[in-house]
Amino acid sequence: MNRQQKRTLQRQGQTGPDGAPAPRRAQATSASSQRHSDPQRPSIGKRIAQYLAEVRQELAKVLWPRRSEVVNYSTVVLTTLVLIALLIFGLNYLFARGVFWLYKS
Repeated sequence: MNRQQKRTLQRQGQTGPDGAPAPRRAQATSASSQRHSDPQRPSIGKRIAQYLAEVRQELAKVLWPRRSEVVNYSTVVLTTLVLIALLIFGLNYLFARGVFWLYKS
């Protein structure tokens, strides 16, 4: 083991300053074992109801667009999509014709 590895192990707390292995700490209990032992945790039905209530509260805060805005934005997006598709089609057609003209025998 080289010096860099020793320093890394010391920083991680796996070895002491003298290079001897550090004593192991007690393992923390896992989240799954804590989950089942918590007596104050509400039932699954109450948690789902609370989640849905919170979702409803958050959706009430959203500033929803008016119908005219949605129609306007959709028109802009679809028009831009058609124009870009036509541009790509036209460039592809021109490049293909140019390549065929170059390699025509």
